[in-house]
Amino acid sequence: MDLSEKTCLITGAGTGLARAMALGLAEAGASVLAADIDTAGLAETEAKAKGVAGRVIAHQLDVRDQGQGEAAVAHAIATFGHLDMLVNCAGLGPVYMKRNFIEEPLRFWDADPERWWNMIAVNLRGPFLLARAAAPHMIERKWGRIVNITTSFSTMIRGGNMPYGQTKSGLEAGSASWADDLRDSGVTVNVVIPGGAADTGMIPLESMPDRSKLVAPQAMVGPIRYLASDQSNGVTGKRFVAQFFDPQHPLDAPGCAPVAWPDLASGASKGLGEGTR
Repeated sequence: MDLSEKTCLITGAGTGLARAMALGLAEAGASVLAADIDTAGLAETEAKAKGVAGRVIAHQLDVRDQGQGEAAVAHAIATFGHLDMLVNCAGLGPVYMKRNFIEEPLRFWDADPERWWNMIAVNLRGPFLLARAAAPHMIERKWGRIVNITTSFSTMIRGGNMPYGQTKSGLEAGSASWADDLRDSGVTVNVVIPGGAADTGMIPLESMPDRSKLVAPQAMVGPIRYLASDQSNGVTGKRFVAQFFDPQHPLDAPGCAPVAWPDLASGASKGLGEGTR
């Protein structure tokens, strides 16, 4: 797939799923502004991108800050000439609230209020601020992609998992709403999830020593390349499950279903898209 004419701003690109997507897009020729609050992680991402067909440019960003978000979008446009895609992947996982959350789930009454609020700010407010900044430019160009990384429906509502599930359910609802707001504008909004617990820092090594049981971050590359391409023109309001994504039939289940909750979205299968970010 040739993405040499495409440009992307991706948050959280200093590690994990976002790094894999940034490198995957750049390998296909895209120009990527890799944003993260972690400058050391960004340096590693840039180093891994040496020799690829496209470009990866590091940009420090705290997604909680409105001014920084707007500046990041403006920087991408100024650097690349336009912005085609925004991928909201920066996030704090349950491990931020409690290191051993798998062995000892965190009940909501034991959650630290300040950390609770900070997770809301990163996982839910951040994507809104970035999308709000990017949408007008994309609407003007009549072409654009907003992709949000959420999680499984069961993870959203499972106990011992607050407020991670809340933030992802809010972003899932937001994705459906934004897709509706942008319908017929040429700008699409979709969701991508790994399709299982992913091999990132959100799953501590001591909790899952055998990483072969986890979904490799590279699974995200197929669906994100498809969404960045003209092949996905008109495809909006969808949830792509990376582990089951079929590049030959990208809109077929179980790799794709309507975004948001299955009982509210026509044609979706109950439980489709299990997995955590």
